[in-house]
Amino acid sequence: MIQPQTLLNVADNSGARELMCIRIIGAGNQRYAHIGDVIVAVIKEAVPNMPLERSEIIRAVIVRTRKELKRDSGMIIRYDDNAAVVIDQEGNPKGTRVFGAIARELRQLNFTKIISLAPEVL
Repeated sequence: MIQPQTLLNVADNSGARELMCIRIIGAGNQRYAHIGDVIVAVIKEAVPNMPLERSEIIRAVIVRTRKELKRDSGMIIRYDDNAAVVIDQEGNPKGTRVFGAIARELRQLNFTKIISLAPEVL
């Protein structure tokens, strides 16, 4: 459950290291974002000499949450951190690599480029 002011790790090599959620994009006045939701975030920490800089406002898709995710099969999945991947307006990732495990639910939400870059899909 990601809400405004939540800090997230960045799971790609776009240049950002830490994000803070500002707004959840989607159905009206939604309070929490889950895996696969697109958020507007500000970069709180960035790698030097990279295209993305600190205090830049970007879009990101959530790929891991500490709050457990229950699938239709009854399986419950929980990750160790809250993480997101920086995307552009079309939904393509800005980085060329994705780190860590990614949830399979992103495939149904048409984030296939992120799925193909991920080393592990759970």
